[in-house]
Formats: sequence, C-alpha cells, structure tokens
Amino acid sequence: MGREGLKSNDTRRWQQNPHLKVSLEYIDAILDYLSKRRIDMYRMSSDLAPYATHPDMPQFHNMVAESDAELRAIGKKARELDIRLSFHPSQYVLLNSPDPEITRKSISDLASQAEMLDRMELGPEAVMVTHVGGAYGDVETSRARWAKTWTTLPEHVKRRLVLEHDDIRFSAEDVLWVHGETGVRLIFDYQHHWCLNPTQSDMVDVLRRILATWPADARPKIHFSSPRTELRELVKTDRKTRKKTKVLRPPVWTGHADFTNPFEFARFMRDAEGLEFDVMLEGKSKDISLLKLRPDLLRYAPDVAARFGVFPAEAAALDAEEAGLEADHDPADDPDVDEGG
Repeated sequence: MGREGLKSNDTRRWQQNPHLKVSLEYIDAILDYLSKRRIDMYRMSSDLAPYATHPDMPQFHNMVAESDAELRAIGKKARELDIRLSFHPSQYVLLNSPDPEITRKSISDLASQAEMLDRMELGPEAVMVTHVGGAYGDVETSRARWAKTWTTLPEHVKRRLVLEHDDIRFSAEDVLWVHGETGVRLIFDYQHHWCLNPTQSDMVDVLRRILATWPADARPKIHFSSPRTELRELVKTDRKTRKKTKVLRPPVWTGHADFTNPFEFARFMRDAEGLEFDVMLEGKSKDISLLKLRPDLLRYAPDVAARFGVFPAEAAALDAEEAGLEADHDPADDPDVDEGG
C-alpha cells in the first residue's frame, strides 16, 4: 500500500486466461519495492496461481509446473534480497472438516502452494500458515480430526505447513496439543492469545513453548497486531419501515487495527527479551504499518528499535519517510482477513 500501482496477483477472470507467470512478474516488482523499503518479509496472495486447483478448469492445472523457471528465479531473488516469503491459505482451506470433499480440496490447495515454495527452492522458513478450522460444536473432537488428517498429507505439504491458534475457537493450548500429536510447527499470534486464552496461560511461557516447536535450522516467526479501538459504523434496517439508519457500536477486539500500537509492541518485545523470532505485522495498512512503527519505536522505545537494526542515526530519514506515506485507499474498507500482504 505504500506504493501505488503494485499488484499482488493476476486477478483476471478465467475467460482471459490468467496465469501464475503474470503473478510472478508482479511479485518481482514487489520484491524490488520491499528491498528498497528494507522490508524483509512478504506474505504472498493465496490466489497467486489463479484457478490452479479448480476442479472444473483442467486447463489451469499445469500452471505451476509450466512456471518452474519463473518460480526458481523469484526464489533466487528472494534469497539474495533476504526476504522471507510465505503463504497464508484462505479461510476455506479446512483440514478438520467433517466433509471429506472439503478436506480433499483443501489438501489440493495446500499441495499446490507447497509445490510453488519447493520450486522456488526456498528453505524451511518459507511456510504455509493455517488454522485448525471449525469447532463444529466440539473443540476436542475437531482438533483431533485435524491431527488425523495430518497423517494423510503429502510429505511436501507437511514440510511447509505450520499451525496458528485463532481468536475465537482454538487457543494456543489447543494447537500445542495438536503439535504433541503431530509434530507440526506452530505460529504464535499476540492478539489471538489475548482474545482466546481460556486456561489463562502466561503469554511468555506460551511463546517459549510455541517457539520450541521449530527446529534449530529454521527461525520461527510470530504474528503481531493491535485491536481496532474506534467506534464501528453500522447500517441498521427498521423491520417495519425498512428505513436504514447509521448507528455507532463499540469495537470488536478481534478486529485488526490499521496500525501497530508501539507501546503494546515495545512491552511485548521487552517481555520476550532473549527469544529469537521474526515478526510479521498484521496491521490493516500492511507495509505502511511497518514504515510507521519504525520511527515510533525510535521515539518511544529505542531499545526495542535497536533489536530490529533501527538506530537514532536514522531518525531524520525515517521521519521523512513517515511524513511521505500515502495509501491508495482506506484500509478500513478491506475485509478483515489474514492474507495477501
């Protein structure tokens, strides 16, 4: 969002023959932008390869293999620029669904994305982040069904797949249980832990346990976001007159804010002193959230800024960058989903 005109994937409809190769041209430009801004992590769109797994469109099914050279080139460039790439498959990817057809389609999507990461020749830190899925009225049975599905996954999917706790169904303790059953690596999410922690587990203790699910040769990553705090404007329809009026309602704490609260972030990083991990910000303003956070940390928490290689000598340049930030659109208009940024 910090640079107008960048696209994340080929969004043309199937009639226009969209292709992964076009999406990779967009990713190439994005990598140049990220390098210039010193942004070292990027979550690729789950729609990078349009229609590649659509059951009724076999003409697109060889798209990933056809893009082998382009995928290798993008992987090489990402490694040279030291930019960590990942996928966050859509909310429709469910490995614990009671419907075997939904599970089969989900595995197909994961297999395609894992193949792309493999063809990019990326290391074990390039992962696909998923959630447990639906609770279906029974959390324990649903998480056990996820663990059972794990045994059926192709090996290249198991190598790339990591599991994140969520904010309304499956807590950190739930995914730690799944790890114990499967060995799957886990992702810690700061906001989700605040929203769903029924056992009142200590945050730093949970963080340590989740980081320990990663092997020594792969640097863990976590997700950090701040909750939206502003009033929500909703449209209410009168049942009798059908007249519509705008009403204000308090915030829902599961919603992601546009920007990262620097005070929250600094407190968390101080609590996590001595632990090593990468941080993916999930602010709705995406890259702009990071470009705003850097000068904020220098102002309010220079010790934390230093941990990320940001020092007082850069203050003037960062202030100028912050002053020049412009977004193409209001991030509040975006759906509150975790993908493509």
